[in-house]
Amino acid sequence: MLRRWQAVALAVLAAVAIACDGAGEAAPEPSKTTAAPPSSRYPSSMAALGDSITAGLGSCLAFVACGRNSWSTGAGRAVESHYRRILERNPKIEDNADNFAEPGAEADALAGQADRAVEAKAQYVTILIGANDACAGRVENMTPVRTFRKEIDRGLSRLKKGLPKSRVLMVSIPDLYRLWQVGSENEKAARVWSDGRICPSMLADPTSAAPADDERRRAVRDRIDAYNEQLRKACSAYGKRCRWDGGRAHEVRFTLDLVNEIDYFHPNVEGQNELADVVYPGRFNW
Repeated sequence: MLRRWQAVALAVLAAVAIACDGAGEAAPEPSKTTAAPPSSRYPSSMAALGDSITAGLGSCLAFVACGRNSWSTGAGRAVESHYRRILERNPKIEDNADNFAEPGAEADALAGQADRAVEAKAQYVTILIGANDACAGRVENMTPVRTFRKEIDRGLSRLKKGLPKSRVLMVSIPDLYRLWQVGSENEKAARVWSDGRICPSMLADPTSAAPADDERRRAVRDRIDAYNEQLRKACSAYGKRCRWDGGRAHEVRFTLDLVNEIDYFHPNVEGQNELADVVYPGRFNW
């Protein structure tokens, strides 16, 4: 999940993607008189919006987008994605999951992705975006919080107008400061990050203890916190059809076992599974 200028190495999680089975508990039995059939509580179509994390970058053998391993719409057997969990409960969603996430996407790309979700008539839309707005070449180049919120609202407005009855899941931005903390002590990760191509605002000079570098990293950490607060508020303003993940994605205690060994930044299959699990909304009754 890197900025658009980082065409060489983009976004979160890597591993082989070919294992088995969906997951999740069975839906409760409906009442014979009032409750709708279990399948009707789950969407029959969905779309994923966001950046390289949701695109599954680095989660296959090659360092490319790998949608089959996406935490959101992945259909591969290696990941217990939201799509596969829903499929167990509502077969109508089969082959009706679109992934419009793009490596390098920032908040200003959300509106265009939302338009595609509207065209696809998605009944469930997941959004995870914002890391690239913080992963700038320099701290001064990070997207201003006010601008970030404006772009998020623009995308949500497209969804609300085009898909007024669809459900939207807003996911918090992962904790990149935590990733730096665990990765800076690993020789291989530090070596990869030192070339300045992977989220330089946070990961450049990863082993430096200089006050200026510490201040830089904390500025990025604080900006991500500010973005997450705006994502929460934007979802609340959207109304009851938007669910905030409660900051769960940000709270994941990522270790290097959950990211790929190419850029030590993007989630591998295990990381995608962890993300899918912590933000899964469970019953679709909102």
